Amino acid sequence: MSDTENKPQDDIETPEDEAFKAEASNDAGEAENELDPVLKLTAELDSMRDKLLRALAEAENTRRRAERDVADARSYAVSSFAKDMLDVSDNLSRAVGSVDEAALADVPDAVKNVVEGVAMTEKALISKMERHGVKKVDPQPGDTFDPHKHQAVAQIPSDQGAGKIAAVMQTGFVIGERTLRAAMVAVSSGPAAGGADAAGGSGGNVDMKA
Repeated sequence: MSDTENKPQDDIETPEDEAFKAEASNDAGEAENELDPVLKLTAELDSMRDKLLRALAEAENTRRRAERDVADARSYAVSSFAKDMLDVSDNLSRAVGSVDEAALADVPDAVKNVVEGVAMTEKALISKMERHGVKKVDPQPGDTFDPHKHQAVAQIPSDQGAGKIAAVMQTGFVIGERTLRAAMVAVSSGPAAGGADAAGGSGGNVDMKA
């Protein structure tokens, strides 16, 4: 008996089996072909979503920068003009400060009116400047020295604590959050007791850079 005759009937592939395998293979290929477009579309959708989110974020950042630029332009557009007007304010302030109120009692009314007019002009100028965001920085002795708003021109012994403002030479001005002109001040090095040691020691750590 030949080997073919001895081979079990179940191991022999019939034409029907081959046809079934071919059909199953075709079905698997079709399923794979149907799945690939879905995956491709999903990847494209994720990519488009990412690009859209990035574009929205960039648009929001651009909008915020534009708003900030507009706000800065409104706040600081008058910076140059305001800086030029500081001399006028200083002159008016010096004129008013140079008048001895006790001496006004013996002067004619015309002179009193002039003095009052100068004082009113100074107040009106300061008021108009404040309306445009320009505010006076008028520190007082004993205030804490602020290097962003104050400029130390001297360090002297005084009754104020070390690092505190001892005297004010000139008022300053700010516009918005920017310093238009730092106030000129003298910083205390501490009490005069101890002489040079007090002047050179306790106040030596004060940052006087404006």
